[in-house]
Amino acid sequence: MSIYDLTVQDRKGKDVALADYRGKVLLIVNTATGCGFTPQYEDLQRLYETYHDRGLEILDFPCNQFGNQAPGTNDEIHTFCTGRFGIAFPQMGKIDVNGENASPLYQYLTANTTFAGFDDNKMGRLLTGMLKKVVPDFAESSAIKWNFTKFLIGRDGAILGRFEPMTDMKRVEEAIKEAL
Repeated sequence: MSIYDLTVQDRKGKDVALADYRGKVLLIVNTATGCGFTPQYEDLQRLYETYHDRGLEILDFPCNQFGNQAPGTNDEIHTFCTGRFGIAFPQMGKIDVNGENASPLYQYLTANTTFAGFDDNKMGRLLTGMLKKVVPDFAESSAIKWNFTKFLIGRDGAILGRFEPMTDMKRVEEAIKEAL
């Protein structure tokens, strides 16, 4: 199985075959509008503007599974993101990334990557402490841990990297440049 065998839905509920992105470098992100990481939309838009002409596509998947931080309809989320951050990259329909209702895309991504831990910074330590209280062995699973986890997909559909929410966006940008 390949990422190109999967179909997702856009924010209007229309099927989108990921095969349509064959030959592109993809950055796939689960997002939320009410999260402390929401300002990363600015960085994502900057990356999109800088590298889109070279073959980068960013696919935004709103998800309300972490602290109910993506409330609202797909249209409400889109209005917020375009109005506040000016995003121009494709925003898909709201999905689950974990659990029995997880999107097949995220089932594929988490089945083919591992959680390497959070960066050792203030936010990484905060999330680690918070998650350990709820699920003591959270780090042993490849499940998505929080909003703004990013997956970099190469032009051939291979998963090139997984970046946790607090990973410095300069590291993400370097990986994108290398993939392009």
